[in-house]
Amino acid sequence: PQRIREVNREVEAFGAKVIAQYAVLGPYDFVNIVEAPDNETIARVSLALGARGTVHIITLPTVSLEALHG
Repeated sequence: PQRIREVNREVEAFGAKVIAQYAVLGPYDFVNIVEAPDNETIARVSLALGARGTVHIITLPTVSLEALHG
């Protein structure tokens, strides 16, 4: 838990915010829901954390259902 809190602070230092975190069963150990002001911000987070070689990051930008239906 302490290391997770440290990483969360790093994410926030880039201007993103950790919304939720889940331990999951299956091919991944954890799923983190992170909010960022734009794709560039989350790309910087992914590059910084991924460069360590200790995590594999998949970014899935979302579009709300309301936005899809106008």
